[in-house]
Amino acid sequence: MIKKADIVLFFVLLAFGLALSWNSLFYGAAGNKVLITVDGQPYGTYSLYEDKEIEIENENHINHIIIKDGLVSMSYSDCKNQICVNSKPISTSKDSIVCLPNKVMVEIVGKEQGGGADVISN
Repeated sequence: MIKKADIVLFFVLLAFGLALSWNSLFYGAAGNKVLITVDGQPYGTYSLYEDKEIEIENENHINHIIIKDGLVSMSYSDCKNQICVNSKPISTSKDSIVCLPNKVMVEIVGKEQGGGADVISN
């Protein structure tokens, strides 16, 4: 037997879950570093706030990455599907651009909390 209170509780929980999902999708934490990996290996870490152009050559494939005005985008790739090039620029932590055919991943890394030591070790 389903009661009116059960239906109200369901919709309240549903609204709460949607609000949490909306918040995590559109209001991610600000990042400060760009981590680039090629074939699963770290290629380089760069400041998100320093304008830079990076060209990656790996196994006869080329990717061109632009860091400008706190945004990161992939402006060129010689892969066939061009999904990575058509991705929107990223700027918040946990955002990424991936070029699967060329095995290149660009990821925003969040700001480190504290000074590298936790409260217990002090």
